[in-house]
Amino acid sequence: MTKLTNQPVKDRAEHNAYFPSDYSLSIYTSPVTNFDGFKFENTYRGEKNKILMIASDERYLQMSNGKYFSTGNHPVETLLPMLHMDAAGFEIDIVTLSGNSVKLEMWAMPEKDENVMKLYNKYIEKFENPVKLDRILENITSEDSPYSGVFIPGGHGVMINLPESSEVKEVLKWAIKENKKIITLCHGPAALISGNIDESEFLFKNYEMTVFPDSIDEGANQEIGYMPGKLKWLLAEKLESLGAKIVNEAISGQVHIDRNLITGDSPLAANQLGIVAVDELLKMVNK
Repeated sequence: MTKLTNQPVKDRAEHNAYFPSDYSLSIYTSPVTNFDGFKFENTYRGEKNKILMIASDERYLQMSNGKYFSTGNHPVETLLPMLHMDAAGFEIDIVTLSGNSVKLEMWAMPEKDENVMKLYNKYIEKFENPVKLDRILENITSEDSPYSGVFIPGGHGVMINLPESSEVKEVLKWAIKENKKIITLCHGPAALISGNIDESEFLFKNYEMTVFPDSIDEGANQEIGYMPGKLKWLLAEKLESLGAKIVNEAISGQVHIDRNLITGDSPLAANQLGIVAVDELLKMVNK
């Protein structure tokens, strides 16, 4: 049997860019997810039936050593929560900052999971042709907004430009003010950092949340060749420096709710995040 290498794999499409090592993918990915059915009793048929998904349109994240990690949004962290929300009666509108296509880490796609792949095929047109966020920002934040929540999927791609987006900040500020649900996981909470742009106080100061641990990005992800170098900045460290409270140290599939913010720790949390998010959304819209 050939021993799998723990060396990052060269991305032939970009200079000095790398995919995760074969070994890391053998332990981090699976052709199926842990989806075990829907847990809600009734679907929502009302007017506030939309979820805004803010996705990454960037693939190449530069490491501290100058190399690039070929990343994007993690497909399980994207599609599994979507699966639950879509089935519960919520229509998901997909936006990116540029209007360019959503970048997915296709090497983690659960291609033998029929439920997830059916959902992916349903939304593939929106993935390929998302709306540019600033074009509908006014509608999103309007008094008669059709959106009940904001979903930001995980994946290291979120760290590239969403933390610096004033448009993302405005969406999050609106969601907090109007008590709309903010749903995110793993590295997705990097987008919450935008809540510090031109604000006297971080929008999520004193919020408790679960995120992907810095210790894994600094440790195991280096040792097994998941990334071609260390990150320029660390997610949990940055959020804590702004006043957020990180409640997990490891990954266990933990999901946490603090006010209108629903977070998960890793791909292991994607299914439960979808279940919890739908429960919270249905309770909100059915009041």
